[in-house]
Amino acid sequence: MNITALKEFFTELNHQLAMAPNEVRRLFHGRGRKWTGLEQLTADWLQGQLVVTLYKEVDTEYLEALTQGLVALVDSPLWQEKAGQCVLLQHRYTNGAPSQVIVGELDTHPIVQENGLSYQLTVGTNQNMGLFLDMRLGREWVRDQAKQKNVLNLFAYTCGFSVAAISGGADKVVNVDMARGSLAKGRENHKLNGHNLNQVSFLGYDIFKSWRKITHSGPYDLIIIDPPSFQKGSFALTKDYQRILRRLPELLAEHGQVLACVNSPMVSCDFLIDGMKQEAPQLSFQYRLENPPEFADIDHEASLKALVFS
Repeated sequence: MNITALKEFFTELNHQLAMAPNEVRRLFHGRGRKWTGLEQLTADWLQGQLVVTLYKEVDTEYLEALTQGLVALVDSPLWQEKAGQCVLLQHRYTNGAPSQVIVGELDTHPIVQENGLSYQLTVGTNQNMGLFLDMRLGREWVRDQAKQKNVLNLFAYTCGFSVAAISGGADKVVNVDMARGSLAKGRENHKLNGHNLNQVSFLGYDIFKSWRKITHSGPYDLIIIDPPSFQKGSFALTKDYQRILRRLPELLAEHGQVLACVNSPMVSCDFLIDGMKQEAPQLSFQYRLENPPEFADIDHEASLKALVFS
């Protein structure tokens, strides 16, 4: 991390904040490695709260310069224009990803909008806030595809795909995730959007131990697979993804679609394409969804990969 590059960070941050729509949005994505000396820095706008995240420890001088720049932003007319309320600095490189409020008073459970839908986040206490912003166009795609479909959402987390599917007219969505707390937040996200919960199931299961229960609600017209790259004791990307793919033929309805996702720089699109050929050869790769432009990466294969099969 280069302290002299912070000037460029604040120039871009101000530019993107001025351009940001009135919804949740990433403003700066150093992780895409397009900004030399800023590779371990990101900034997210939560409609009044700015969350700046460091992915690598920095020295005191750097931290002071970053803090001073953020305070200067808060003192600017742009901050007032955008109704800014709080700046939070998250230290993602250390255990627990501790956060510190730089300016203002933190709302730990803000409700934000994306594509006209509402989601409640958890800010300042967890490593992740409850909505992965790089999947914005994936949720938009699901909403556009979901009408009158029976949808299976594997590794559902807080059910962002489910909210998008029901808003797009899905008949039913089955969400599966072993983290019952995340599913409870997903239920609340549906309530925020006035959805009929009779159309939504929340199954707090270990997927690999629950195929019979999952199959019972099928066949599914649309299956979404969006696992973590690694989850201790439950999922390892290169070992376990194929175990899911081989179940698809018995889960998917005729003419059904699969959205298979992976967000690890360690594998390319071929990981999914070749895996599908081996485990579910009935399905063919159709196309890759674009990632949001604010998540541009110098290596397209290192960024989020969301692939459609049918």
